[in-house]
Amino acid sequence: MTAPMCLAGRRILVVEDDILIAVLIEEALQELGCTVVGPTGKLDEALRLAGGALDAAILDVNIRGGHVYPVAELLRTHGVPFALASGYGDWALPAGFRGHPRLTKPFTRNDLETQVRLLCGEADATRPAPALPG
Repeated sequence: MTAPMCLAGRRILVVEDDILIAVLIEEALQELGCTVVGPTGKLDEALRLAGGALDAAILDVNIRGGHVYPVAELLRTHGVPFALASGYGDWALPAGFRGHPRLTKPFTRNDLETQVRLLCGEADATRPAPALPG
């Protein structure tokens, strides 16, 4: 059995407009050693934060200012893996996001950890290998 991936220092964007849920996500990620970017529940701030260096993101679908899809598109463009958090099923998502990694609300701390580990593993798989000195 392999050891679980270390999440220490991973930069995780959190977009969630329910302050209680945002705090719970932030605390859980910090306990895993992650660096939390945000949290924010505002679309304009989420777009600004999404332009920075990130390893992954947890995005609530419905936030103040509308839906989180513009943030998701920006992350997709930058190759940052993300999970959509929603209490609705795939049927409520635009076609381009159906089947995308999801956290179904209400989710547990274990669900969150599992999804973040999967997302960070996906980020590692798409990163170019470091160049060897020589």
